[in-house]
Amino acid sequence: MWCVVPAAGRGLRVGGDRPKQYLPIAGRLLIEHTLDRLARHPGIAGLMVVLSPGDELWPGLSSLRGKPVQTTAGGAERCDSVLAGLRALSPGVGEAEHVLVHDAARPCVRLDDISRLIELAGAGEGGLLGAPLRDTLKRADEVGRSALTEPRDRRWRAFTPQMFRRGALSEALREASRRGVTVSDEAMAMELAGHAPLLVEGAEDNIKVTTAADFALAEFLLGRTAPADEE
Repeated sequence: MWCVVPAAGRGLRVGGDRPKQYLPIAGRLLIEHTLDRLARHPGIAGLMVVLSPGDELWPGLSSLRGKPVQTTAGGAERCDSVLAGLRALSPGVGEAEHVLVHDAARPCVRLDDISRLIELAGAGEGGLLGAPLRDTLKRADEVGRSALTEPRDRRWRAFTPQMFRRGALSEALREASRRGVTVSDEAMAMELAGHAPLLVEGAEDNIKVTTAADFALAEFLLGRTAPADEE
């Protein structure tokens, strides 16, 4: 199974002179931690990394742990980049085969969670890792005051990897684009296409590094979630 890793974003909320995926954390670039973690999973055959056109910061990886690392140019939005990555996969990856999509900024994903996603969602059309919402959820008014407490039952936080069949996901992304809808993740595209992706609960330390403060937390978590041969 191949994994598409969209990495064309600029990561503006972190600050600095480069996208967040190219900032150092625990002795390596953030994206290198993520790709190495994915390459360690026995069910992942290769990685398709989607880069910004003209990206000069990519470290030039061509393989990791004996698995191929390929690159292609992405688009303006994440959904455009994912579709570009799906198109760039070898014809040997059939339209009916499942493909993973994982955020470049989620370096702490647990291998056991990837295995659970493949096992549970692979029997059907696909699904995604996530976690039930546990905090009280508030709706703010236009000036930032708490106006309403929202129900949290049946609400989930969406993580990655997300896993769908190559052909079905490609068509769902194209259809969302034709309708002028910018989807925030692959599951949203599949929902719009009439599918009901399976939610598979995963560890909540599968954080997305988004702000500068997240780097310290991710560095701590990398040590705690490291596979056995990293410890």
